Amino acid sequence: MAKEVIRARQSASRVPQKMGSQRRLRQLEAGLPLLPLRDVVVFPYMVAPLFVGREVSLRAVDRALSGDRRLVLVAQRQSAVEEPEPDDLYTVGTVAVILRSLKLPDGRVKLLVQGQSKVRICAFVQRRPHYSVRFEPLEDTPSHAASALETEALVQHTRQQLERLLAMGHLLPPDVLILADNFKTPGRLADLLSANLGLPVEEAQRLLETPDPVQRLRRVGELLSKELEMLFVQHKIQSEAREEISKTQREYFLREQLKAIQKELGEVDERTAELLELRQRLERSTLPPEVALECRKQLSRLERLHPEAAEASMVRTYLDWLLELPWLTVTPDCLDLHAARRVLDEDHYGLEAVKERILEYLGVRKLQRQKKGPILCFVGPPGVGKTSLGRSIARALGRKFVRLSLGGVRDEAEIRGHRRTYVGALPGRILQSMRLAGSANPVFMLDEVDKLGVDGRGDPAAALLEVLDPEQNHAFSDHYLGLPFDLSRVMFIATANLADTIPPTLRDRLEIIRLPGYSDEEKRHIARRYLLPRQLAEHGLEARFLHLSDAALRRIITAYTREAGLRNLERELATLCRKVARRVAEGDTRQFRIHSGNLHRYLGPPRYLPESEPPHDEVGVATGIAWTEAGGEIVRVEATVMEGSGQLTLTGHLGEVMKESAQAALSYTRANARRLGLAPERFQNLDIHLHVPAAAIPKDGPSAGITMATALISALTETPVARHVAMSGEITLRGHVLPVGGIKEKALAARRAGLTCLLLPQGNRKDLLELPAHLRRSLRFIFVTSMDEVLAVALRRAPQAAGA
Repeated sequence: MAKEVIRARQSASRVPQKMGSQRRLRQLEAGLPLLPLRDVVVFPYMVAPLFVGREVSLRAVDRALSGDRRLVLVAQRQSAVEEPEPDDLYTVGTVAVILRSLKLPDGRVKLLVQGQSKVRICAFVQRRPHYSVRFEPLEDTPSHAASALETEALVQHTRQQLERLLAMGHLLPPDVLILADNFKTPGRLADLLSANLGLPVEEAQRLLETPDPVQRLRRVGELLSKELEMLFVQHKIQSEAREEISKTQREYFLREQLKAIQKELGEVDERTAELLELRQRLERSTLPPEVALECRKQLSRLERLHPEAAEASMVRTYLDWLLELPWLTVTPDCLDLHAARRVLDEDHYGLEAVKERILEYLGVRKLQRQKKGPILCFVGPPGVGKTSLGRSIARALGRKFVRLSLGGVRDEAEIRGHRRTYVGALPGRILQSMRLAGSANPVFMLDEVDKLGVDGRGDPAAALLEVLDPEQNHAFSDHYLGLPFDLSRVMFIATANLADTIPPTLRDRLEIIRLPGYSDEEKRHIARRYLLPRQLAEHGLEARFLHLSDAALRRIITAYTREAGLRNLERELATLCRKVARRVAEGDTRQFRIHSGNLHRYLGPPRYLPESEPPHDEVGVATGIAWTEAGGEIVRVEATVMEGSGQLTLTGHLGEVMKESAQAALSYTRANARRLGLAPERFQNLDIHLHVPAAAIPKDGPSAGITMATALISALTETPVARHVAMSGEITLRGHVLPVGGIKEKALAARRAGLTCLLLPQGNRKDLLELPAHLRRSLRFIFVTSMDEVLAVALRRAPQAAGA
């Protein structure tokens, strides 16, 4: 096919195409079939292969082959149009003759066509089964402005541009230059070059429609100049790239020669000095055998790499991590139990359970030096001193202290690190913290372990399983290092506000130690002993400038803060110190005495009203106690009865568990109606409404079960509830009272509210031992097993059985 194209082009350059006028007129009357083209424009005398696959186009080809093998070739305006309409086609095209056709196995037809003349479509005489058109010929109309000498000069210049283009390596058919030498007219030369330059359809169609051959050749010359400029820029870029490569090779050889010269002179360059320093550090470091072997292997690899190579930086960073981690470096433990107790008491008030556990660990370490470090978890509300307790433990043990906050961590790579194949890879935060500690046995605090997240990048809690498992963490594997690191000597301490949100598999590896909230008395001692002196020092005040009375301090604790911890209390003390510091800075050096009478001048009006018992006993109102993250809270449960159809309404933003407790309380009441002095049929004509105030605050849990049952029975029997009694416990359908949690916080809330009696399940009697002695003395604890015992204490008179 390629040889036929070349022969056809050469014959086209020698034989002008003309038509007999009579035959041509007959064809104009009948019309010629039209073949729409995509992405190609066929010029007169151009020989081109075409592939035809559309049904309409195949029918047009069949029609031409059955006649004189002539058809009109017109380009589409948009190549993406599959079935073009007349408006989708240009109006100027080329009459061509089919030189050869070949049917392909896939149903398409391959044509070899040769353009004859330019034509303008006048009308579409047929649209089905294929397009047929009438047309008029378009002859070249030379401009009279260009002289013959100018035209000849333009032709010669164009040929020279073509020769330069071919000399610079532009891909053109080999016969184009031969044909260009044979063409003398500007129009034929312009059409030849336009057909072989690979122009876009829009540009090629513009040239086809240009009637002036000189203007057409000028435009072709501009396109050739553009191609020459582009080729020149490409050659320049290639030349610069080759020069850069040559320069790099030259620098490499010069560096090698410089090394040899420096070696002879006994001098070293910067890179050699760096390698020597790494080797010296390796020799000085105390490393496990497998780590030392890996270091030597990576150092030998670094010596072979080019200093500018990207991999050299990665290897250097990897070596730095291997040499800086504390593989075998440990700090000696302070095993003096009396000194450790003294340090713990200096830093924290109370927290006896935690202090006892640390002293037990020290005692075991004193007797058994190979004992693995414990994995503790402090669970308690915010501000009770979990994080600061970790620092005190490190100080008491004489160890380094590092803290890692896990709140919001969602990527497993934060724990295990990234593999070295990634750009910018680093070890996980566990080993980063170990490097920061500089010791293999620090006190390592994992803060907010209950706030770990999970997403598509893995589960960091699952990655922590290996870290916190004493049977596995002696060979912790970080993705970046690829070597086992011993974490068994680390004393891990996790902190959390809630133990329930810690994944069960992770919680199973932790020794849970609960830190309850502080009582008002404990807060007063801590404020006097720790918080106020610290705030005075931070604000640059001497103790003589500020005197805070006990009454004012109690007022701050009860009226300006409401929390289980100490953060807000310390914040209020800081406010007092700022006010006084400003007055001292202004020159007032007298002592500022703050008491309950003038406290509002410094802190403003009280933020919290005291929780006090109602002025008198009420029907349908029972006092419960709830546990929250901030400590205990008093909850008033209200019940009212009205005429209706037996419906139960629950309000107060209650959770599902609390709603189920209300249903259980109602079921118990209905099942024991006669014994409580109620007629069973009465429930069918009553609507019961249970409401828990502070409706904007979500509430949930089973511990309000006996409180709701008491309020409900009080409303139904019209019996007042003793206002000085608070209660907490879960109720069953049989009236049994089940144990609940958070006893210390609930007892503190009851004391804050001025209540004197607290009803608790019998199963919580053991928790009484954990309460401070002053708290046990200030409240009357009554332990119950059934609702009958609850009602006997809570109601002013016991309900009488119906008919009794």
